[in-house]
Amino acid sequence: MNEYFHSVNLDKNKCRGCTNCIKRCPTEAIRVRKGKAGIIRERCIDCGECIRVCPYHAKTAISDELDVIKNYRYRVAIPAPSFYGQFDKKYSRDNILNALKGIGFDQVFEVARAAEIVSEATRHMILDPSVKKPMISSACPGVVRLIQVRFPGLIENIVKLESPMEVAAKIVKAQLGKNSNIPKEEIGVFFISPCPAKVTSVKSPYEKQTSYVDGVISMKDIFVKVLAELGSPDNTARYSAAGLEGLDWANAGGESGALPTEKILAVDGIHNVIKILDEIEGDRLSDVDFVEALCCVGGCLGGPLTVANVFVAKTTLKKHILEAPVSSIEKMPPKSFEELVWTSNVEYKPVMKLDQDILKAMEKLEKLESIYDGLPGLDCGACGAPNCRALAEDIVREIANETDCIFKLRQRIRDLAEEMVELGGKVPPVMDSDGQEEDG
Repeated sequence: MNEYFHSVNLDKNKCRGCTNCIKRCPTEAIRVRKGKAGIIRERCIDCGECIRVCPYHAKTAISDELDVIKNYRYRVAIPAPSFYGQFDKKYSRDNILNALKGIGFDQVFEVARAAEIVSEATRHMILDPSVKKPMISSACPGVVRLIQVRFPGLIENIVKLESPMEVAAKIVKAQLGKNSNIPKEEIGVFFISPCPAKVTSVKSPYEKQTSYVDGVISMKDIFVKVLAELGSPDNTARYSAAGLEGLDWANAGGESGALPTEKILAVDGIHNVIKILDEIEGDRLSDVDFVEALCCVGGCLGGPLTVANVFVAKTTLKKHILEAPVSSIEKMPPKSFEELVWTSNVEYKPVMKLDQDILKAMEKLEKLESIYDGLPGLDCGACGAPNCRALAEDIVREIANETDCIFKLRQRIRDLAEEMVELGGKVPPVMDSDGQEEDG
């Protein structure tokens, strides 16, 4: 099995050892030791929260360079709906799609069109009484990963449908395979992404072995190139086809707003998502059939790989939504969506367990609680862990010491000083060479 890929990367040369990232990481995947941050890879869900809050730009997202498209004879760009919000209102969707062709792509296909197909499939699923409620959207891979590592009891609530990105890539490859003589291996489909979690979901898919997408390019990385092409006089050919339902997926609440029920809940921001998942897991959320949960505040428009301010981008996208038809797809029967359903389920990743052996885990938990009771409980982060309980866990895992806590260290130094004073009072008198006690 290939090693699990993570898009979020840490540059230790830029890291100053501040504690911004450890406080914001939703899965406690970051520690600061010896003045540098470190990522516990098994816990990272690639949500990009650390990228957003690092003031020294030590956290970055690994994505594909634009030059990777040269490895394919026929190159297709599939931009996320949030891509349109990155540019000035004066540019139309067709302007932007033509500009993508101008930087080296042979064809463009809107992920927003695929989003409408997924919305139609979800409308059928939500009316099915056999589907477990509340359904939790699988569109945000960061949320799916979060459920895998922190909320395993909610895995069965995840909507088991391909993401719009995967559906778009699948449609493109099927159409080109049918209508052209280009071999499949010479067709490259590239997602233009607002977030690192999408990169990870392509490199290490959670519900299947391989992705239909051949590469993921950051919006930040190609923004300037696309902007330069927008000034070309030959960027007016019509490629836009998606309706407002698909475009609205870029916003928080856009996916759930297309469903035929008022029993919906849209939550954005990873820490807000955690609160809602806690409510669902504790069976405290009633009268809700569908939950749209997104890692980024503002939805994909607020992704860490976007360029425009999320509120400006929201206003820009609204202009495109108002100009679009309601939908670009026909109503379809339920069987039309069978190919979108996952063939396997996501698996629980028990990275929060203290030990695989249940008896040893219980012993370690008892030790953890004892250590935690002895810590100050201030959750200051000065120890390099996000809170006192995380430090207690690190001590049990033997990757930290109790004196990493500055208060414990201070107490230890005070105790040592008192011992030194006490020992000083017990020092025997100094004798001269004749065996006589010296004065003073």
